[in-house]
Amino acid sequence: MRTKLATVLVIPSVAFLVLAGVQTTTLVGRTTALSDFARQVGIGRQITVLVDRLQQERDRTAGELAELRRDGLSSDRAATALTLRPLQDDTDAAAGELRRAAAPLADADASWRVSYGKALEAYDQVRAIRAAILPAVLSSETILGNYHRAVDTLLSLLAEPSPGEEQPELTDAVLRYVQLARVKELSSRVRAQLYAAARAGRYQLDDQIALTDLRAQQLAALGAFRVAATTRQIQLYDRASVHPGFVAATKLEEKSLASGGARPAVLPAEQWWDASAQRQELLRQLETRVLDEAATRAEDASGDQLRATLAVVSAILVVLGLAVLLALLIGRSIAHSIGLLRGQALQIAQVELPHTLDRLRSTQGTLPTIEVAPPVVTSSDELGELAEAFVAVHRSAVSVAVEQAQTRRSVNAMFVNLARRSQVLVERQLELLDDLEREEADPDQLENLFKLDHLAARMRRNDESLLVLAGTESTRRWNRPVGLGAVLLAASAEIEQYQRVRHESVADLHVVGHAVGELVHLLAELLENATAFSRPDTLVRVTARREGGGALVDIVDQGIGMSRAALEQANAVLAAPPAADVAASERMGLFVVSHLAARHGVRVHLAPADQGLVARVLVPPALLGPAPMPELDPPAARMITTGGVGTPRRRRTLPRPGRSSPGELPVAGRRPDPTPSSGRPMPLRAEDVLAPAAPPAEAGGWWSRQGPSASSVASTGHVTPEPPGTPVIGGTSARGLPVRVPMAQLSAVTEPARPTVPATREDPDPEAVGGMLSRLYSGVRRAEAEEKTDIALPPGGVHSEGGRQ
Repeated sequence: MRTKLATVLVIPSVAFLVLAGVQTTTLVGRTTALSDFARQVGIGRQITVLVDRLQQERDRTAGELAELRRDGLSSDRAATALTLRPLQDDTDAAAGELRRAAAPLADADASWRVSYGKALEAYDQVRAIRAAILPAVLSSETILGNYHRAVDTLLSLLAEPSPGEEQPELTDAVLRYVQLARVKELSSRVRAQLYAAARAGRYQLDDQIALTDLRAQQLAALGAFRVAATTRQIQLYDRASVHPGFVAATKLEEKSLASGGARPAVLPAEQWWDASAQRQELLRQLETRVLDEAATRAEDASGDQLRATLAVVSAILVVLGLAVLLALLIGRSIAHSIGLLRGQALQIAQVELPHTLDRLRSTQGTLPTIEVAPPVVTSSDELGELAEAFVAVHRSAVSVAVEQAQTRRSVNAMFVNLARRSQVLVERQLELLDDLEREEADPDQLENLFKLDHLAARMRRNDESLLVLAGTESTRRWNRPVGLGAVLLAASAEIEQYQRVRHESVADLHVVGHAVGELVHLLAELLENATAFSRPDTLVRVTARREGGGALVDIVDQGIGMSRAALEQANAVLAAPPAADVAASERMGLFVVSHLAARHGVRVHLAPADQGLVARVLVPPALLGPAPMPELDPPAARMITTGGVGTPRRRRTLPRPGRSSPGELPVAGRRPDPTPSSGRPMPLRAEDVLAPAAPPAEAGGWWSRQGPSASSVASTGHVTPEPPGTPVIGGTSARGLPVRVPMAQLSAVTEPARPTVPATREDPDPEAVGGMLSRLYSGVRRAEAEEKTDIALPPGGVHSEGGRQ
């Protein structure tokens, strides 16, 4: 393995270090520098054109300004504008060409980019100063000074290209056309000075001083050009200097010189402009030829350097190609083995191990046997050993996952066992409290007993939360739909501060029986949070309405609210239920709500309200069902609010002084009357709200644990007849116990349905509803705790909700 790796890595590395490291970097750097230099020299053509257009515009502007100042208000400004407009347009066009040519040089060296930026800034100032020419509100020096700065920055940009110290010939070529451009610029300034004096008709006080200085600078620049220029370029300049146009301009310029104490002559404006324009054109042609020679020389040098670089790089690539080919031939087996090993590792990490964990989480009953695939690389080198190590890690991970699944199941079973035991004890406690409440006549003691009853109901909800932690469904199930209003009232009765809950509007909807218990639990947790995190003097408002095919329940509090980060975190937990851990036990309510919502497809979302929070619970259409048949099983709302022959009745209450009816006792969901009372009502029990009216002398009812009595009033509005003297049974089981025949004792089955009398609706007490819901299936829990599994069924089975067996 080591020999293979050394062979694969050393040969390409040595070839690259010897050939590429020594030659390629230097050659590529030189090629890049010369390429940038050639492009910068080439863009000098656009720069010199723009300089020439600026010079013409500046010189003409100088003459027009002088005439405007001479004539004052009588000057023809329209003619001046017509004269300058073509020159300004030509200058703008030349500036646009320069911008387009400079676009590819956006990544050039920093020095060139800075100079280019200064040149564009100076040109923008020239465009801005044009508006001050016709009004002549600024001095000529101010206006012309902007032109001078623009030309100077462009000449600095023209001199910016540098090929480096290793190319002195190219440096001299740049120096030649730059010096010639300065000679042309100084000649243009002399033209502007003399043309302004000719248009004004006289010389200003400092004109001769300025002309003398300009001529001195021109001679110095011309000398520098002759020193740097080649013999051929000097010959070209000498040939241009004897041109008739050049000579005519020179002779006219000599007349402006003061000689023998005589005043300098003012030149004819148009004659001087035409003669100087010919001289400037000759200098422009010479400048173009010198610049073209420099650009050609720069392009040749860049091309030569590029070819040399390509040759060296080609040789390096050949060596590297041979090295790579040798590496491929030698390392083919290694690459193939590594590829197989990588594929197996990814398969284990991304597919097999997650699939195994999902199987262990979702499997009910005996844990499956997990098979681990053998290694894909069977060689005896280091790669084979690495493959074996991957398989060993896979086996260890699977073993740990199985152990964790077994531990999790043990813990869940322990939670379920403890919760079931606690539920049995709570139910027995509730039964004892029922007996004490029925025998107690003292209102104070009865109120204390009801408080104990309420605490026991809360303990039962904690046991159900523990079952949710363990992943077990609730044992409270109904086989008939229950009204949504009854579900909300039952949830209110499960919390401590149920008096603060107000049910403002509830749609006439019904929840399927199998989801009632857990939906009550879910709503109770939300109501508990709403009352716990709001002031005791505020109300929690509950509304329920139809939303599409489902139901939307809003729980609005006026509490302290939550921060945005905490709200987002809570909604994330509600959307994706987390696994049971220590954090879940710390925030039990949120955890239970998320799991119950996911179990039934309920969507729960927390949102900020005007004051506090609003919890929105969207019940899906699958959890809603039609109202049950009133003849067989009246709806929950009717059972809660109807008694006797349709008259609302309550039992075990003491009238208040000043009250006309005992039915006006406080009920959850109704604002209490603030009228002070000297008396104190006896606490209200769940049976008193849920039970229909019955003679006070007879005990028992359909809601009691002893079963319906002969004299109890059915919820359908008529008196239930006496049950048969001999119970109807379906035989005897193997243990000698009678087999019950379902619904054989119900009068609704044996007798025709009677019309119900509509009753006056009254909001029931939520604590009473919660007590009713907790007692309906206490027998089911007790049966599960006692593990009575051998129950004989009559032929045909027992029909549950929806007609299923």
